[in-house]
Amino acid sequence: MPSTQSDEIKRRRGIYLLPNAFTTANLFAGFFAVVQAMNGRFEMAAIAIFLALVFDGMDGRVARLTNTQSAFGEQYDSLADMISFGMAPALVMYVWALQGLGRWGWLAAFIYVVGAALRLARFNTNIGVVDKRFFQGLPSPSAAALVAGFVWLAVDNKLSVSVDALPWIAFLLTIYAGLAMVSNAPFYSGKSFALGRSVPFWVMLVVVGGFVFVSADPPLVLFGLFVLYGLSGWVIMAWRWNRARHLTRMRSELPAAADAAGRNDVPAPPHTAGSNTTPSSFDRPERKE
Repeated sequence: MPSTQSDEIKRRRGIYLLPNAFTTANLFAGFFAVVQAMNGRFEMAAIAIFLALVFDGMDGRVARLTNTQSAFGEQYDSLADMISFGMAPALVMYVWALQGLGRWGWLAAFIYVVGAALRLARFNTNIGVVDKRFFQGLPSPSAAALVAGFVWLAVDNKLSVSVDALPWIAFLLTIYAGLAMVSNAPFYSGKSFALGRSVPFWVMLVVVGGFVFVSADPPLVLFGLFVLYGLSGWVIMAWRWNRARHLTRMRSELPAAADAAGRNDVPAPPHTAGSNTTPSSFDRPERKE
């Protein structure tokens, strides 16, 4: 009996290796991005952030598929995300373009960092409260992909922007990513898509086509896709607002329509003596001779 209790205590104190290994890879990729940025290798830094995004997506999926979720894994994943998608993109962008703007540069980087921290804190406290189909605010991995994708695209010389305008574009993009993370705009989460269920054969062809499409020009395609995703939340918010306004208008019009219909259904009052209305020939009594 004592040995059984000891085994149970050890099992509770242990951690699951597989999902936490992916989280560690996510953390390493974020740290590697910072090191590469300090060495002036910004393209490698951007690629490392995208690799961190892949590892971050895999650790949660693996934990759900293998039923190895744990409170330790959730906290470890949140801390790793703060490094890989909070500090790393801000530092890469600052060293690459924002440093020449002086105080405005580091203020933009700080706005991004604090936005990522608030985004992760709100996500951890809102688990089980908000709709799982949508994120509240831009997810921190997508915000990091916006920043890293812009760096990768510009370094790869596929962005025709003047040298003087480039830091200010980076400044606006960094601030937008930081503020979008703490907004209330709903962004599709993709959690409703279950990897464990069977799908038609054409879905596999679509996945292969997606890999081919991205590999054709990775910096341009990835940055374009995340720009569209970064704007999709505002489109969904505008659609929801327009729909709510339409429903509110319909509800306000229903009582008026019901009152009008009620007035049309009321019968005309009968003719009474003393009325100014002249009775018709059918209502006049016959004269007796």
